Amino acid sequence: MAANGTGLPMARKPLAKIVTDDKQGNGMCHDDSAKGVKAQTIDELHFLQKKRSAPTTPLEGNQGAFASLPDDERRRQQLQSISASLASLTRGTGPKVVRGDPAAKSSQAVEHVAHRHHHHVEAPAISVSDDSSLKFTHVLYNLSPAELYEQAVKYEKGSFITSSGALATLSGAKTGRSPRDKRVVMDDTTQNELWWGRGSPNIEMDEHTFLVNRERAVDYLNSLDKVFVNDQFLNWDPQNRIKVRIVSARAYHSLFMHNMCIRPTDEELENFGTPDFTIYNAGQFPCNRYTHYMTSSTSIDLNLARKEMVILGTQYAGEMKKGLFSVMHYLMPKRQILSLHSGCNMGIDGDVALFFGLSGTGKTTLSTDHNRYLIGDDEHCWSDYGVSNIEGGCYAKCIDLSREKEPDIWNAIKFGTVLENVVFDEHTREVEYGDKSVTENTRAAYPIEYIPNAKLPCIGPHPKNVILLACDAFGVLPPVSKLNLAQTMYHFISGYTALVAGTEDGIKEPTATFSACFGAAFIMLHPTKYAAMLAEKMQKHGATGWLVNTGWSGGSYGSGNRIKLAYTRKIIDAIHSGSLLNATYEKTDVFGLEIPTEIEGVPSEILRPENTWGDKKAYKNTLLKLGGLFKNNFETFTNYKIGKDTKLTQEILAAGPNF
Repeated sequence: MAANGTGLPMARKPLAKIVTDDKQGNGMCHDDSAKGVKAQTIDELHFLQKKRSAPTTPLEGNQGAFASLPDDERRRQQLQSISASLASLTRGTGPKVVRGDPAAKSSQAVEHVAHRHHHHVEAPAISVSDDSSLKFTHVLYNLSPAELYEQAVKYEKGSFITSSGALATLSGAKTGRSPRDKRVVMDDTTQNELWWGRGSPNIEMDEHTFLVNRERAVDYLNSLDKVFVNDQFLNWDPQNRIKVRIVSARAYHSLFMHNMCIRPTDEELENFGTPDFTIYNAGQFPCNRYTHYMTSSTSIDLNLARKEMVILGTQYAGEMKKGLFSVMHYLMPKRQILSLHSGCNMGIDGDVALFFGLSGTGKTTLSTDHNRYLIGDDEHCWSDYGVSNIEGGCYAKCIDLSREKEPDIWNAIKFGTVLENVVFDEHTREVEYGDKSVTENTRAAYPIEYIPNAKLPCIGPHPKNVILLACDAFGVLPPVSKLNLAQTMYHFISGYTALVAGTEDGIKEPTATFSACFGAAFIMLHPTKYAAMLAEKMQKHGATGWLVNTGWSGGSYGSGNRIKLAYTRKIIDAIHSGSLLNATYEKTDVFGLEIPTEIEGVPSEILRPENTWGDKKAYKNTLLKLGGLFKNNFETFTNYKIGKDTKLTQEILAAGPNF
């Protein structure tokens, strides 16, 4: 207390008088700066906290069969459609379904207060003949990423929010696809249409076995308190898009497909109607390995006649993505649309390039160009109108990911992104991308709009260049070759790259890998059918084919050197600009490839492979060895006739190695 100069303490000032606003005359003191909430209970307060999303795009005319229906009737029919999807074939009718989380009972209790509630609309009673009539199946329908985060973190062990905001998940025992467990129903139609036998990814099953597995999956899903349902689209081409429904048991799977498929607007969702194709993902439940055609507890089954896919015994989300890609490889060619396993980008002048390549060839790196727009990174269609991305997202490898090497992918790993099987610090939640403790096949799934230069909508004009990438570890293919149509078909069907295989004693040597159409695991028809469609479209629209080697020069792996990425980028730039078309070309031995004599920014001596080899005899022997591997691989396709005669087949064969 301060003194006043007399040595005595100063007197206290009296406190300010409290003024009470006593408008009601009851003498009570209160603060009326904010009005009271419009709720009588805590549950009602929580209900008021969540507001239904408003439509984001205007309705234009009649948007579908549901467009003129009242909201309640539209939602009732949506639920009937979902119930029908979950119908057991033995009972003939589906379960009673309710929209919403069964744990959110408080919201149901106050639903009568506000009928706008988005996730709780009860379906009409559906009569069934067993105990399933005693329970509801709660449907979590097209949840947002935020809602799916909450479901995953709360109910799915192994789900965590990382420091970047992405959702880390685990796919269980399977951390990759199971191609040997994939089955396709062979019926009177598919027996004649699909590619069967040697080299084909299509392993047959009969209709009865499919129905056994379908019943097992549907019964499992109906036994759960809740299921996740996604209604989404495939193909950005509005005239050829496909409506897909995914029924799953995990928030991880629902968020993955939310990212990977095209996300409908509110209006498109309200008028979605009956899907064109349905996935039943019961991956947490095994198939019965004693069932005919089953060889393990995992089975991924396609029935093209029923327009259905069943997943049992694997929780790896990539099975859904690639299963739908296989479906598109069947449906699109029927419409004279070519489905392609490729990257795709477009220059500012509208010039489109397709990039084909197996793992390790640089497809993602070279198709992601800051000077060009990204149409898509993996799956595309080429129709009479141009190219379109099949998907609404990207599925990128994460192993050894760094901000410096892949800044776009690094920055896309944020809230909404699914991170599969990554390892992270238990305290900071920072991801260790170099850690392979769970698997080397770590992945990130994110919406394509997370990439800054993505072209939306993901469509473009007809391609100008078709670039086939090969990482040739034998070191005998040129850095770039211009292909004629027959050569383009030959190398497209071959789908070549070379991997480096290590042995325990440290000896490493290249191993040739061939995958028809650069995606043999997903194609449904014979490879030559896709190749013939590619050649026809290239010829019609004036596209040029190129073979680009991103592998070794001056010797095979172990003695030569990897072609510098800077040189490959210069080559790709010359292709995009059109300058490479005006170069002077020479022809190579054995493969008969046309190679340019010079490219700006690229040393001329590396353009012709033999110039970089010190041992010319070793070069010749290695070249003949690779040519022989190509010939042996192509024997699978030589007996297939394209069209009414073998003329086209003979032209393709003649475009291969000749020695």
